[in-house]
Amino acid sequence: MQNYDAIVIGGGLGGLVAGAKLAKEGKQVLLLEQHNVPGGCATTFKRNEFTMEVGLHEMDGLYDETDPKQRIFKDLGVFENVEFLKLPEFYRFKNHRVDVVVPDDAEQAIELLTNQFPEEAKGIKKFFRKIFAIRKEANRTVPLWCRRWKFDILMPIFPAIFPHLAFNSYATLGKYLDSIIDNEDLKLILAANVGYYHDDPYSMSLIYFSVAQGGYYKGGTYIKGGSQKLSDYLAKVIKDNGGEILLRHLVTGIIVENNKAVGVNYKENRKNAIHIMNAHAKVIIANAAIPNVVDMLPEKNKQAKKVKNLQKACSLITIYFGFNKEPKALGNKHYSTFVFDDSINTLQDMPANFRGNFADRNYVFVDYSQIESELAPAGKSVGVICTIDYLSDWENLSSEEYKAKKSQVAQIYREKLEKLIPGIDKEIGWCEVATPKTIKRYTLNPHGTVYGYAQIPKQAGPFRTRIKSPVKGLYFASAWTNPGGGFTAAIMSGWLCANEVIGSINI
Repeated sequence: MQNYDAIVIGGGLGGLVAGAKLAKEGKQVLLLEQHNVPGGCATTFKRNEFTMEVGLHEMDGLYDETDPKQRIFKDLGVFENVEFLKLPEFYRFKNHRVDVVVPDDAEQAIELLTNQFPEEAKGIKKFFRKIFAIRKEANRTVPLWCRRWKFDILMPIFPAIFPHLAFNSYATLGKYLDSIIDNEDLKLILAANVGYYHDDPYSMSLIYFSVAQGGYYKGGTYIKGGSQKLSDYLAKVIKDNGGEILLRHLVTGIIVENNKAVGVNYKENRKNAIHIMNAHAKVIIANAAIPNVVDMLPEKNKQAKKVKNLQKACSLITIYFGFNKEPKALGNKHYSTFVFDDSINTLQDMPANFRGNFADRNYVFVDYSQIESELAPAGKSVGVICTIDYLSDWENLSSEEYKAKKSQVAQIYREKLEKLIPGIDKEIGWCEVATPKTIKRYTLNPHGTVYGYAQIPKQAGPFRTRIKSPVKGLYFASAWTNPGGGFTAAIMSGWLCANEVIGSINI
């Protein structure tokens, strides 16, 4: 029987960051990952000569000195070992009425939008003031979490210290935009990328949106060579500091003694594998879906009751393209283009659109040829189309029905892309569809979600599931816990978790 200081269940960004921090601090770490590569959604895969990016379109905040990732990446040596590329703008928004390119600089965005919508100048300025005020306060709370402060301790004085977080705790993006802006197209522009976080502006936490969106308005980045580079480096930090990583190993249960997590049972993640192994540790860190973690525990507990009624987030569908000719050579000028269907006239139309026919569904096209991504040979490139989707539309299909529907979706979006960039269809050398079912298969996330619990007000910000479980010695580090889904939030969850472990327990 092996003994460690910490066992990490799952090798997504939260688990990798937690494991890297603990290993760097001299702790004995074992990380178990059921997939054959580390990273979770921060991975890439090869198709012929093309490297396909699984999750990352854009990372926020690296040009903001107050962003917590600055401290995290400096401490772990990320900046010296992973190259980040600055993106040319935030995004292009296009519908049948408006076509506008939103800068990734707040002042430039205010100027551009004010010139285009002069009657909304006051509301535009209010919007940017609000998201940056919320972001500033949220970033200030990170050191408090690292010092083991608890939200219930801060609650009596919270409004005085963090008024924007306190008084907007239950606010939603949609209602806030309605309160300051009248022009519906402007609202759509400002909320165009809501699918990065959630599927409905009117249940999207204003706090969570503001924290992330404010980071993008400080300048976005992409990891040169793909997000796998970051995941591989973090795995290397663990191993270089004496840690152990077992890929293709699935945790089947958490060993609990006297209401304390003391180890895990696991096996090789291959067909017909039946031999169960076990390892023990002073703490267990779950970088896995919390509903799955509950099922790993030996009996019903407070954690199960705590998360039973929480709402899970939406999923995504992605169409991967390998191009024999770069889209920018065909006239495309933008990295991210959000295309909204003609039927979308207001923010209120968006949720139904995401559940509607694929032929009418809004989407984003990401063109990696606009940067030196190193995802394809010279003169060629890759790109993706992505939109909100749901596992329920895919899980009950037969094998043949599933393949046929994927083929149909691929054809629909090839036609959409051809309409956006004439001549591109004949340059497609590879096309592949990843559905919510695909995401569930590779991440094991219930509903195929990539965001964990939905970022609605009562599940976001200070109300997000804490990093420590009611089961002693069991901690969480993933999109399912504080602060939430997305690359930045997952990275922060791992960092906060590691600091909580180091500060609370003598390991």
